[in-house]
Amino acid sequence: MLINLALRLTSQAVSKIKELMKEKPDMLGLKIGVKTRGCNGLTYTLDYAKEKGKFDEVVEQDDVKVFIDSKAQLTLLGTEMDYIETKLASEFIFNNPNIKGTCGCGESFNV
Repeated sequence: MLINLALRLTSQAVSKIKELMKEKPDMLGLKIGVKTRGCNGLTYTLDYAKEKGKFDEVVEQDDVKVFIDSKAQLTLLGTEMDYIETKLASEFIFNNPNIKGTCGCGESFNV
């Protein structure tokens, strides 16, 4: 098990990623990025990854791979990725120590 300082996955996140990857056996893992959106500036993106981008950072933990887009690496440094399920929603969440503020709806953030 290799844990990367850029991103740590909770056991719930690892379980959900494994479940998702079973449905997409041709993919290598998930890719996290950030894009400009919302009232506070940035939002996370999450997609399947067919290959490692030239400058992507790879986080391997408990037999899952998560690729971090080069533009998101500094933003995600020290972040914990979790997966939660409630009666109203199920989603990946990012506990990011670099965030300076979020919008009221929680969709976007700034660092």
